[in-house]
Amino acid sequence: MENKVEKKIPVYMTESQTIIELSQIIQQYDAEIILKKNVNGSIIEANLKSFLGLINLRLHDGDEIVVECVGEDAKEALSEVEVFLSKG
Repeated sequence: MENKVEKKIPVYMTESQTIIELSQIIQQYDAEIILKKNVNGSIIEANLKSFLGLINLRLHDGDEIVVECVGEDAKEALSEVEVFLSKG
């Protein structure tokens, strides 16, 4: 049975950090990692391993997102995402 974890986290990124860097860091995980952001009442979802999806998500410092991870290493992947996005 696959593990599924989900957590709402605030985004605090420095100017030197990019979401593309995070996407490259999490490639080591088998888990599917989905970021969800509320934009004007609509939930926009993007697979963290997809560059195009991340561009469309347009994350900004101070945004609040939901990170959903599904897979054997879901907890580890969620932890990695949370640490990266709260470095600000």
